[in-house]
Amino acid sequence: MNNENRLKGRDLINVGIYSAIYFVIMMAVAMLGMIPIFLPLLSVIVPILGGIPFMLFLTKVKKPGMLFIMAMIMGIMMLITGMGPWPLLTCAIAGIIAELVVKSGQYKSVAKSILAYGFFSMWIWGNYLPLFTDYEGYFAQRESYGQVYIDAVQKLMPMWMAPVLLIACFVCGIAGGFLGRVLLKKHFEKAGIV
Repeated sequence: MNNENRLKGRDLINVGIYSAIYFVIMMAVAMLGMIPIFLPLLSVIVPILGGIPFMLFLTKVKKPGMLFIMAMIMGIMMLITGMGPWPLLTCAIAGIIAELVVKSGQYKSVAKSILAYGFFSMWIWGNYLPLFTDYEGYFAQRESYGQVYIDAVQKLMPMWMAPVLLIACFVCGIAGGFLGRVLLKKHFEKAGIV
């Protein structure tokens, strides 16, 4: 492996800092999921708001592996917070794809950076998979929320919503990437990303 491409302590610190910022945003928005209508909207709000710190993070990414590590941190945090193994799997897949997209632009392409964030945002879909793969088990774990909540979520989240949510994660990730790029234009110019 080329010494220039080897991750150093500073790179890992950047991954940790931006992962923490992204995770805090994600958890703050996830709290809205206690209100049924916001549960499907997490696939919209998180990618849009998360686009700002993520795009700032991309101005620091110059080496392979940084996006994948960030994605895996998200997956591990979801596992720890009780979301099960699905987010870990979707984080791995989304992280690899995002990593390949950014690398294909040699870490200098705005368009590839935005596209990478669209793919990265698809990890969020893993949080919904228990709802679609184990419908009864999902709601059995949420009995304490009350029947009114369960009824509302069942109406909002029929099976056909699974692909809609995946697409929403990607599209809103692109929107969040554009938003981050617009707000952080000077950072991108300074980092040489055009």
